[in-house]
Amino acid sequence: MRSLRPDFGGPAVAKKKPKGGGRKAGDRARAARSGGKSGGKRGQKSRVDFRRNRENRVRPQNLTRQLEDEPEAERLDDDERIGRSAETRQRTLLTDEEGRLLVDEAACETGRVLQAIGSTRCTVRGPDGRDRLCTVRRTLRRIERRTRNAVVAGDVVLYRDVEADGTDEHQGVIERIEPRRTELTRLSGHRAHLIAANVDQVVIVASAADPPLKPPLIDRFVCAAERGGMEPIICINKADLVDPGGLVRVTGRYAQIGYRTQLLSASTGHGLDGLRDLLDGKESVFAGQSGVGKSSLLNRLQPGLALRTAEVSADSGKGRHTTRTASLLPLKTSLFPAGGWVVDTPGVRQMDLWGIETEGVDRLFREFGPFAAGCRFADCTHTHEDDCEVLAAVAMGLISRERYESYLRIREGELEKPEAWE
Repeated sequence: MRSLRPDFGGPAVAKKKPKGGGRKAGDRARAARSGGKSGGKRGQKSRVDFRRNRENRVRPQNLTRQLEDEPEAERLDDDERIGRSAETRQRTLLTDEEGRLLVDEAACETGRVLQAIGSTRCTVRGPDGRDRLCTVRRTLRRIERRTRNAVVAGDVVLYRDVEADGTDEHQGVIERIEPRRTELTRLSGHRAHLIAANVDQVVIVASAADPPLKPPLIDRFVCAAERGGMEPIICINKADLVDPGGLVRVTGRYAQIGYRTQLLSASTGHGLDGLRDLLDGKESVFAGQSGVGKSSLLNRLQPGLALRTAEVSADSGKGRHTTRTASLLPLKTSLFPAGGWVVDTPGVRQMDLWGIETEGVDRLFREFGPFAAGCRFADCTHTHEDDCEVLAAVAMGLISRERYESYLRIREGELEKPEAWE
């Protein structure tokens, strides 16, 4: 390996031991080496929690053999340092100013995650156009401890190729996850569940019937999209099963405040041309309740995808989970002249919001903005205050009462009760 120390010639000179002890000097040297790998930036230390080994401690007998048998992906690089005790709960990592791990970028390639398989593996497409099965370093999984899944479809990652064992498959190890420009998340078990990342718009798919239309669920998806920095598009599938008059009133509620809406039918093809225009040249994620027809719509939009579909359960009236993992799919230029990508996601039966403070809920309802500026109190909650312009707008019909009731439920932290909407 090429030394990072410049050679100026001349006789070798013995270096004096730095003051402050060898241990601190070693830390500084490791930080300098790691910083050199990422463009010369000095690394910043951060502490990451790791679980203790619950097994009984056994005195190692042959450390050399153990090191040789250890998978290369699990070895520690120069940017990691184990604490004093083998049972420590924390590890010191070196990161840059944006909180990214310092890795040897020259040994890595940049790829896009097409599909996450559980929490430890994913399919990544590299710059060569080939897909490879990659493992996710345990360090990354611990850094993303606030989320159920460290890597999600749409992520941009740095990965390192590794040799496959007796197969022609391309394999790799994900070394770093690049910062996400957008993300769609929901609350699951007191942690964030990442649904998709780095997309431009969220196609919120609902159904007119089987399962029944649930506007409060649409509102929650709209809030999640607004919070994640994406543009919501409201689509109501199975429009051929009901009287379109009632659907127009629902879509008009969203169109009035600037959201794009589409009435669709995957079975008849109604409205698909308009939706295809909205997807052309964009990166989109299809999201919605189970059974609303997300995969069916994608199969009609781009024949050949062969995504699995299933009928709604006749006993419960609820959709069945046929899509198991989120998948990032390329759009063919023969059908979409500007290309694009789309993420097909598993259906959800609850959409509890993640990372939204009570005081900030009103900013996710864009129709509140023009009226909230005229409220008497700067910290107005729009629930009971005097001289509240938002309440006045609701009373005059300028703000949808149904949308306002969704705001109250979300603000009060009320978790979803889908059965109450049926």
